[in-house]
Amino acid sequence: MRRKLAAGNWKMNGTSAALSELETLINAHPTADVDILICPPATLIAQAAKTALKSPVQIGGQDCHSAESGAHTGDISAPMLTDAGASHVILGHSERRENHNESSMLIHDKARTAHQSGLITLICLGESLAQREAGSTLDIIADQLANSTPDGATATNTVIAYEPIWAIGTGLIPTLDQIAEVHDFIRSKLETRFGDQTASGIRLLYGGSVKPGNADEIFAVSNVDGALVGGASLKEADFSPIINALEHAV
Repeated sequence: MRRKLAAGNWKMNGTSAALSELETLINAHPTADVDILICPPATLIAQAAKTALKSPVQIGGQDCHSAESGAHTGDISAPMLTDAGASHVILGHSERRENHNESSMLIHDKARTAHQSGLITLICLGESLAQREAGSTLDIIADQLANSTPDGATATNTVIAYEPIWAIGTGLIPTLDQIAEVHDFIRSKLETRFGDQTASGIRLLYGGSVKPGNADEIFAVSNVDGALVGGASLKEADFSPIINALEHAV
């Protein structure tokens, strides 16, 4: 049985004052039937990890470099994330792929380094609206999955997140059938590459305008093991109902 995961990506939002929301979230979920993850800005990771210590909430980074160290001004390495208290890292988010021209092969190298540092990687996949309308969604997903995921991926070190680019922050979401089609497709591709036993344990998250009002129906979809949530994770009042919906889906 795959343990469900509610992951929150704060993106480039939050200063120290935002940790009060993390404290409120922790107080709202002193125990949890699902995994809860918050990925704050890098400047808050160490503080957030201390705040979340001995709670069900885990802390992650939003990116890492493919090298463990070196002359990479402004970048953060996987060992730095673990040293700060992070247990996870998001890789290949569409905003990194688009805004920083990150290729799937670069994401692959980042994931491999993250695994070597003991981090669980959330590898993001997703198509643009033009690609969706052209009928090439599954081709795009297959290519990103194959080239972004290292051979050492397992159920204990890898989570796959499907985030259709056109649904992120827009209020638009695919139909439930479209979500099921992509998640079932990802599962089948993982089975072909890694075998049924490994593939059956890798969690698949859906991301893209997940809100309290639509969480229940999304979590009922085949092969949806949780959510990667953006804006709604910034406030406990918005994120807790999504966590609660996921717990009800267990």
